[in-house]
Amino acid sequence: MIIHEETIGFIGLGAMGKGMASNCARKGFKLVVHDIRPEPVADLVALGAASAQSVQELSAQCSTIITVLPTGREVDEIVMGPDGVFSHAQPNTLVVDLSTIDPETTDKLHHTAKAGSFRAIDAPIGRLAWHADHGESLFMVGGAKEDFDAIRPLLEAMGTTIHYCGAGGTGTRTKLVNNYLAIILCQLNAEALSLSQRFGLDLATTLDVIHGTTATNGQLKVNWPNKVLAGDTEPGFTIDLAHKDLSLIVQAANNARVPLPIAAAAREAFSGARARGYGGQDFSSMVDVLCDMAQIDRVRNERGQ
Repeated sequence: MIIHEETIGFIGLGAMGKGMASNCARKGFKLVVHDIRPEPVADLVALGAASAQSVQELSAQCSTIITVLPTGREVDEIVMGPDGVFSHAQPNTLVVDLSTIDPETTDKLHHTAKAGSFRAIDAPIGRLAWHADHGESLFMVGGAKEDFDAIRPLLEAMGTTIHYCGAGGTGTRTKLVNNYLAIILCQLNAEALSLSQRFGLDLATTLDVIHGTTATNGQLKVNWPNKVLAGDTEPGFTIDLAHKDLSLIVQAANNARVPLPIAAAAREAFSGARARGYGGQDFSSMVDVLCDMAQIDRVRNERGQ
């Protein structure tokens, strides 16, 4: 195992962050970790990481700090707030934000970093928690090319696919475009399969037809057979998170004066699913939402019966 001398800070050990931090620890990176929950911190300590009791304590020890946080509000407060990372880190510290947040907060992160003699990268994560656990995440990176080159070994410890998208902010914006299509496809698939269920069509035959035409898509062909169609609605990516991302997408499009009526309609469909208590389920479960509303049997393949 290669031992890396630089001390890396890791803030945020949720479903995605814990898996990625664990892979860094296993691959020889010297980590200091912090989370508001003690359990994932203890798991990382067991892998050899050191723990920090506060963001301030972590920031003073690390030359590169990774953040994986729920929303732009947490990024703003924890990194740029009056008692945040930039208030306690050494000059030239590099903050690598892996969160999926609004472009305005990402732009503020880069501006604040530059004004304070720090550096910043936005590198939101593609794929799911399972991929994070197995070191197979995808990253969309925005920032200075030399900073991207510097952190590439760290990203390679956590993922298998890394895209350099350009200047600061392009990673976040690329993630929103990608998630727009991924989430919209779930809604379209849900509507199509619930309609086929109402029609009494055979699922296998229907899927054979779809996958043989331009109607096919990665969600339906790759993700869904292993999730909702197999009866597995444990979240890889929740309906709640999909709704959050659709809200970011619609707001970002509004700010850019780009009309996205389909995104707005899909967000309302996900809002309805959350109101009915499905928010914690995998976002492929949108087909269950529609089947339950229509009072028809849920769509399942033979494995999921």
